[in-house]
This record gives sequence, C-alpha cells and structure tokens, in this order.
Amino acid sequence: MAHVNRDKKKLLTRVRRVAGQVAALEHALEADADCADVLIQIAAAKGAIHGLMMEVLAGHLAEHVVAEASPTKRAREAQAIVELLKGFAK
Repeated sequence: MAHVNRDKKKLLTRVRRVAGQVAALEHALEADADCADVLIQIAAAKGAIHGLMMEVLAGHLAEHVVAEASPTKRAREAQAIVELLKGFAK
C-alpha cells in the first residue's frame, strides 16, 4: 500500500469529487429533476469512481506487479487484478 500512502492527497481529492457527484445526484433526486439530469449525475458519479479506481489500480500495478521481484507474488497479484476487473465489468 505504499502507493496509496504516497498519493494520499491525490486520492482524497478524487474521493471528495466522488462525494460531490453523489451529493449532486441526491439533490437532483430530492428536487424531482428530469430523468435526463439524473442520468447525467449518475454518469458523472460513475466517472468519478472510475477515475479513483484507475488511480489506485495504476499504483497497485506499479508497486505490486511490475516492481515485484518474486514471480509467484507477481502472478498472484496479477490474477487478483484480473478477478477485480472481471467483477467490475459486470
């Protein structure tokens, strides 16, 4: 988790962006916004989450796959990422 600690400020900024998008979505629903406006807010929240995930994933790949000296650990971490991406793609 060294990457997460090193980039904590950047990740927290992304988390706050997610929170802002979700808050805007909640506001749109409470205000009985038009379906198109709600869908735009959902897409924005999804994009913010995706950006956060890609940032953490890139760090994980760099730290625990590419830089990993042990082929066994490298293969295990790569497989964990494959499983994560399969679940995300559903």
